[in-house]
Amino acid sequence: MSVQLKPLADRVLIEPAPAETTTASGIIIPDTAQEKPQKGTVVAVGPGTKENPITLKVGNVVLYGKYAGTEIKEDGKTYLIMRESDVLAIV
Repeated sequence: MSVQLKPLADRVLIEPAPAETTTASGIIIPDTAQEKPQKGTVVAVGPGTKENPITLKVGNVVLYGKYAGTEIKEDGKTYLIMRESDVLAIV
């Protein structure tokens, strides 16, 4: 996967996991009621700063806050760009 966007400083670019479209019992969830995913894959990382070195690597699957990051569309795909400190955990 080659992404042209290169995050700066201590930012990371994340491809969100797809939203759940059905419940465990098979009920289809309409687009308007789907939860925003809070899990995704790191696709690019910035160089970090002296105060905030980057510890995440491309390919890490991470959890982040519900309202974290800024949504960016590139080549028809949606990504989130956020500071590494907004990432809650590596899965």
